[in-house]
Amino acid sequence: MALIDVVRFDGLRNRDWIIYKHPSDQLVYGTQLIVQEGQAAIFVKNGSVCDVFYPGTHMLSTQNLPLLKNFVNLPFGGKTPFSAEVYFINTAAKLDINWGTTDPIQLIDPKYFVKLRVRAFGQMGLKLQDYTGFFHELLGGMDQADLVRYDKIKEFYRGLIVLKVKSIISSTIISEKISALEISTKLEELSQYTKEQISTEFAQYGFTVVNFYIQSINFPDEDFEKINELLEDKAAFEIIGDNRYTTKRTFDVYEGAANNPTGIAGAFVAGGIGLNAAMNMGNIPTQTIPNTTTQSSSVICPSCHTTNSATTKFCSECGTLLKEKPQENEIPCPACGKLINSKSKFCPECGFALGNLQCECGNKLPVGSKFCPECGKKVMINPQG
Repeated sequence: MALIDVVRFDGLRNRDWIIYKHPSDQLVYGTQLIVQEGQAAIFVKNGSVCDVFYPGTHMLSTQNLPLLKNFVNLPFGGKTPFSAEVYFINTAAKLDINWGTTDPIQLIDPKYFVKLRVRAFGQMGLKLQDYTGFFHELLGGMDQADLVRYDKIKEFYRGLIVLKVKSIISSTIISEKISALEISTKLEELSQYTKEQISTEFAQYGFTVVNFYIQSINFPDEDFEKINELLEDKAAFEIIGDNRYTTKRTFDVYEGAANNPTGIAGAFVAGGIGLNAAMNMGNIPTQTIPNTTTQSSSVICPSCHTTNSATTKFCSECGTLLKEKPQENEIPCPACGKLINSKSKFCPECGFALGNLQCECGNKLPVGSKFCPECGKKVMINPQG
């Protein structure tokens, strides 16, 4: 390979590059190195950065290649050939790097309680400061190419930027309860905070974050329509005043009826009867069929006091004809079983003195008792007693 007498790189017009590798590594002592403004040139040997040159014209010699001399053992004098890789670095700040969230941030608006899909877009600026750190930490992980553009750097850092922006926007909206409609007032504050968060990460690879701007935080039109409907309803309620929701719903029904002339409500509207008449139809009381189902009950035999089913005509224990179930104010006579008023003192059928019901032990018994609460004996009724 022919030896190179002049090494230079004029750059790109749009300055959209970060590093350029000179195609030839065959140099000679006395080669002229030209470094343009906004550039730096680094010499690399065996993967190590040896020497750095800044803007100007340089004649390669042992004096300005002190580290490289240790690798190639350059002699004094003469055009001795040697090999080394030369990289040109773009040291100018790149201020128009665009970024954006690849997928929306899913969150609930804390003010309107509407699910939103928030996206963010912006611009940032980078400047390469630590050439050695950049070469060792980042360049080795890239695909080998003669020219590396800023788009490649953006690909490396897209995940970091999006992660930080999503986290900061979400936490701000949730913790401070700021509506997505009002988050634009926080753009400057959020931009500065995000810049501080990502600067440390970029510094590890030799970059300084010159600026970082969140230019827009937005969401789809259909999400905005949901909030817009709520705002319109709120404004309507404030104008209407008392009973605002009922009145609004009345308007909605009237509008729906007018748009549906074939329906019942539409017929009222078309006939000029008025909305109130149609609405009041819902207030007509409906007739209900009484429930005639009776609950199951039992009947007590007046003779032996055995409990029988309500449908039984004769006592299953003694065969006595059973009477109808007593009403709330009726009790069966202990002697003849006739249903009598619970407040009666004597049975109108047999004349039994209801107040004289007494057990053999002498204890006075309440009306209707089956057993004596004092001695536990079964009550035996004597009509003559």
